Amino acid sequence: MKRKIAAIFAADIAGYSRLVAEDEEETLRRLASYREVIDDFIAKANGRIFNTAGDAVLAEFPSAVDAVRCAIDIQESLRTRNMAYPPSRQMSFRIGITIGDVVERNGDLLGDGVNIAARLEGLAEVGGICVSRAVHEQVANKLSVQFADIGAQEVKNIPTPVHAYMVAMRREDGTYSKPQVKKAASKVAAAPVWMWPLVVAVVSVVAIVVSGFLYNTKLKQTVTAAVAPAPSASPSPTSTAAAMAPSPMPTQMAKAPMAPMAPSNAGAAMAPMPTPSPSAAPMTGKLAADSVPFINERVRNYLAGDYSAAGDYKAFALNVGGFTGSVLNQPSEEAARNGAIEQCQKRADAAQSPRRCELYAVGNNVVYTHGKPPMPPAPYFRHDTMTERAFASKDFPIVRDPQKVRLENMFVPAAKSRSVALGPGGQYFMVLGASSAEEAARRSLESCGAIAGVACMVVAVDDNFVVPVPTLLRITGFFHAASNASIIADQRDEVVRKLGEAMGWNAVAVGTAGRPGLGLKAADEQAAVNTALADCAKRDSDCHVIAIGPFTVGPIN
Repeated sequence: MKRKIAAIFAADIAGYSRLVAEDEEETLRRLASYREVIDDFIAKANGRIFNTAGDAVLAEFPSAVDAVRCAIDIQESLRTRNMAYPPSRQMSFRIGITIGDVVERNGDLLGDGVNIAARLEGLAEVGGICVSRAVHEQVANKLSVQFADIGAQEVKNIPTPVHAYMVAMRREDGTYSKPQVKKAASKVAAAPVWMWPLVVAVVSVVAIVVSGFLYNTKLKQTVTAAVAPAPSASPSPTSTAAAMAPSPMPTQMAKAPMAPMAPSNAGAAMAPMPTPSPSAAPMTGKLAADSVPFINERVRNYLAGDYSAAGDYKAFALNVGGFTGSVLNQPSEEAARNGAIEQCQKRADAAQSPRRCELYAVGNNVVYTHGKPPMPPAPYFRHDTMTERAFASKDFPIVRDPQKVRLENMFVPAAKSRSVALGPGGQYFMVLGASSAEEAARRSLESCGAIAGVACMVVAVDDNFVVPVPTLLRITGFFHAASNASIIADQRDEVVRKLGEAMGWNAVAVGTAGRPGLGLKAADEQAAVNTALADCAKRDSDCHVIAIGPFTVGPIN
């Protein structure tokens, strides 16, 4: 057995048994989805999961800073996913973290450090994080995190109280929550045996006095009420609110024509942001079916036909994943709004989409609060026999291993037409089973762009990579020659022009002075790299490759 000091992270779901009892299959599906998020963040923070059981996760980290930062990332990411569900169906984790001495045996960790982390998790708020004093001391001056001291807590099977702190979690508006400070547990000394008869006697006397007082008071009130005139009726706040509340959804809504439902595997977004980029200007004006983002062609045809021809009251809702809801011939605008949102959200929830539905149109007027998603120029992809090769999940750029596994499990076996779009920050979105490769590419770009806030790139269509994917060097991001600081400013436009005209494998190298060398229209990656380095050496020194195809690259670690 090996002993060591480690930061221990413990997490499990609040109210998991209730969620399973209400809907076992849906809960287990969502747990698997949420676990992928948790596992990815833990791996990204250099952590290691050493034990799992049901909804519980135990992990170790090399430092308390890594563990707390990871816990915050997890809670903020899962909070956005929960926004798509009603409060009763939200799946929220509690997380506890401590630093302690543990024993490693066959990959598992045992000892007080593990036990204390589990007890701290039990003290945490739903969706919150609770840490020990040792963790607080390590993190307080290294992360911009606010804490609430909840004092010494007596916890099960730990002989001495544990001094704990709550982490203040960030709200949607950027402010921080104020954790509820729990009072330190304290033991109440048992009363001596001789005091019990006295206590019983005192309580009995008090009860008799109080009962007599209440009886007399009620008797007086009854007599007063009998002789007093009845006051004039006035609506109470409760009754007023009830009168103002919208009426229940009419039964005829179920008979109203509905937009074709997106297939359950039509989209799978893999990024933490739940809504389109807020920086885009809201969309307004008359509904034009050709301009609606995220949707498939069947829904577009429905909007251009049945929806546009119908009279008021009607509404259309959608989410970034391409799920939609539509109602026609409603008794009021409010009923139309509610009906479209409800229908869309039910479809999104059934397919485990983490994206919230929003109104796109009320009547024939667009009311969408986000602008059009950022898109690259057309054509969205092109076939090049020199660079196109069979899709392999392990070679998918920028994303981490858990996302590559998901691509292998979902994208590879899916029906055509399918496409994956990638954002520069590792955001990606796949569309499966579209009517054509062009539709799949457009929709994946729209959804990815809305999530990332910048234009994405189609990386794969059906069975092939449709962009050159480097393997000789490590991919670090997207390459934009016009703004790349490594290239001397007066040479950037020329690099953009030459790259824009070249098919095949292309590479860019620069030296210490920033003068570029290009390898264009090569038959393979190595030839492009060699040519770029040789071209750079003619006009600069200490040349190195900065880009291959559409990606920036660096040394393989």
